[in-house]
Order: sequence, then C-alpha cells, then structure tokens
Amino acid sequence: MQFIMPMPKIADAAQPRLAKAVRLQSDSATGKSVLLFPEGVVELNETAHEILTRCDGRTVSEIVQALAEEYDADLAALGSDVRETLADLQQRRLIELT
Repeated sequence: MQFIMPMPKIADAAQPRLAKAVRLQSDSATGKSVLLFPEGVVELNETAHEILTRCDGRTVSEIVQALAEEYDADLAALGSDVRETLADLQQRRLIELT
C-alpha cells in the first residue's frame, strides 16, 4: 500500500522564497538551471526556473499575473501550474512560504 500526501494549498498572498542554503543558478557544464542544496542538486525545467526567478518578495498572485502577461497565458490554468510547482518544491523543503 502506497501512502500519498496531499499537496498543500498555496494562498494567493503567500510569498515564496528559496529555503535557507538553497541557491538558484546555472550549471556550468550543461548551462541548465538548477537548485543547489546541501543534499544535492535539482535540475529545473524552464517553467520552474521562470517561477523561481520571481520568488523575490512577490506574492503568488503577483507571480502568476507576471507570467500570464509575459507569456500571454490563461490566468486560471497558469495559476494552477504555479501552485502545483510551488507545492512540490515546498514539500521537498526547497522553498518557504511567508
């Protein structure tokens, strides 16, 4: 039997930021975006990179709005994707919400 934890709800007013000891940078060998942390490295897709570069004090709703404007994307669908990505990163303890 496999136990699956539900994804936490991410509020519009939450302000995501990288957790302590986590850094966002480009891998010098591959040029891909990665999150470095004491236990390892996570290679990011373009979407996760775009979300994390905006985790600079903005709220989740501000991040979604900025991405929707930049990519001319559907706000509701994009909001769901952003929250899912942030929830995954939060469960991995790579980001914190304030």
